[in-house]
Amino acid sequence: MKARIVSIVGVSLILTFALCAWTGEQPVSHEPRLITVTGDAKVRVVPDEVLLTLGVETWDKDLVVAKDQNDAIVNKVLGLAADYAIDPQHVQIDYVNIEPWYRHGTYEEQDFLGFFVRKTIVITLRDISKFEDLLTDVLGVGVNYVQGIQFRTTQLRKYRDEARALAIKAAREKAIALAGELGQKVGEPHVIREDQGGWWSGYGAWWGSRWGAAMTQNVIQELGGASSATGTVAPGQISVQARVAVTFQLEI
Repeated sequence: MKARIVSIVGVSLILTFALCAWTGEQPVSHEPRLITVTGDAKVRVVPDEVLLTLGVETWDKDLVVAKDQNDAIVNKVLGLAADYAIDPQHVQIDYVNIEPWYRHGTYEEQDFLGFFVRKTIVITLRDISKFEDLLTDVLGVGVNYVQGIQFRTTQLRKYRDEARALAIKAAREKAIALAGELGQKVGEPHVIREDQGGWWSGYGAWWGSRWGAAMTQNVIQELGGASSATGTVAPGQISVQARVAVTFQLEI
C-alpha cells in the first residue's frame, strides 16, 4: 500500500511538470520574496556616575615589606572612599598580583630585583562633581596608576531600549529606500534579530583589561542636555548603541 501511494505521488509530480512544459509556464514558487537590512542607532547620554580603576604597585626584596607597603596604601584609599561617603559595595579590590622580578630574565640570585605587589581598586562614584577631588586625593596617598576612567549612566537599560527602537526604525527606513530603488514595496517583517548593543566610553584600563567597543550608526539622538566640566575633566557624553537585523517581505 505504501509503495502504491509513493507511485501515485510520483506520477502526479511528473504530470505537473509535463503540463508546465506543454503550456510553456514555470512551476509556481512559494518561496517568500525577502529583503534583509541592518539598522544601527546611537543614543548620546550625559553620564551620572564614573568608574575609577586605580592601580597600586610596590616592590621590595623582602616580600613581607612589599606587601605591607601595598596594604598601607590600599587602606588609605579605602579610608578616602569612606570620607567621600562612597557606599562600601561600590569599592572593590579587583586584582591582586605578587611577582618576583629578575634582571636580564634570569633566575640567578644576584639578578633578583625584588617582589612586585600589585592591586587594583575599582571605585564607583555616583557624584561626578567629586571626581576631580577624589582623583587628586588617591594619588596623594600613593596610588601610582590610574588604569581606567569610565563615565557611565545608571539608566543604561532605558537608553538601550531607546537605541533599539531607533535601530528598528532605521532598518525599516533603509529597507524602504533600497526596495524603492528597484520599484518594490516593503511588507511585513519576516525575521527580527538583535545583533549587538552596548555602551561606549573613550577610556580604557589594563591589569583588568577593560575597554568599550565602538560601533557604526545611522541614527544618532542627543539626550540628557549639555555636559559640564569637572575641574580639568570634562565627562562629555557617552554613547549607548544598538544594532538589529530585520528581514522584510516584499509585497507582490
